Amino acid sequence: MVENLFTLLMLVMLQAVLGFDNLLYISLESKRAPLEKQAFVRNMGIGLAMVFRILLLVILYYLVQYTQDPFAQIDLGEYFQATVNVHSLIVLGGGVFILYTAIKEIFHMISLEEGETINKDPKSINGIITMIVIMNVVFSFDSILSAMALTDVLWVMTLAIMIGAALMVLLAKQVAEFLKKNRLYEVLGLFILFVVGIMLLTEGGHLAHITILGEPITPMTKTTFYFVIVVLVLTDIVQGRYQKKLLKEKEAKAESALKSQNKEA
Repeated sequence: MVENLFTLLMLVMLQAVLGFDNLLYISLESKRAPLEKQAFVRNMGIGLAMVFRILLLVILYYLVQYTQDPFAQIDLGEYFQATVNVHSLIVLGGGVFILYTAIKEIFHMISLEEGETINKDPKSINGIITMIVIMNVVFSFDSILSAMALTDVLWVMTLAIMIGAALMVLLAKQVAEFLKKNRLYEVLGLFILFVVGIMLLTEGGHLAHITILGEPITPMTKTTFYFVIVVLVLTDIVQGRYQKKLLKEKEAKAESALKSQNKEA
């Protein structure tokens, strides 16, 4: 029993560490809904995702070998080679979608005219919840496989998923509130999401044993991912402070010029 409790604690910590990218996606995606519906969208999406995570856990628990066994092989000589399985397709699909979402939102943000706001059609709420659920399942695939490597006790893994979902509900709200109060960090969040897409593509490419021009695709490690995140955050902080400094200097020069004009007058 003590061993199971310790494993449960480790799994909850694993869910927290591996769930950052998922948490960011949920927070950004929920902002597409009307303000009064955003909390509902987050909670409903995470709740449904928890149910599907548990179903996925049960399926993988009994059928894990079928998701790992290759079902197709592509050989174009030294130009391109791949050995595809279900796991790799799920991760590759998630990476493509995350990249598409990040790039689309970045270009949309750039193209917004002054005073224009992102269209938040209430009819799209079900679509937003659906995408949160789908991407939550995609992100959970690796964490579930990692959990299965730590233990074979089904109730321990199920409880860890439920605790992780409860933490995600709480933290998603906090992240969403932070982004709401600090709108400039939305750009940072989208670029982090872009890096998440790259990470999923490299992971999927590695799982599919893809080689391009004789070079195998190697997965981006979580250590590299968090290092890139730290660099992006520090760059954003330094840039923000530098812009404030330049703005103060500009205001000081304008004020000085105004005083000089008043004296001459």
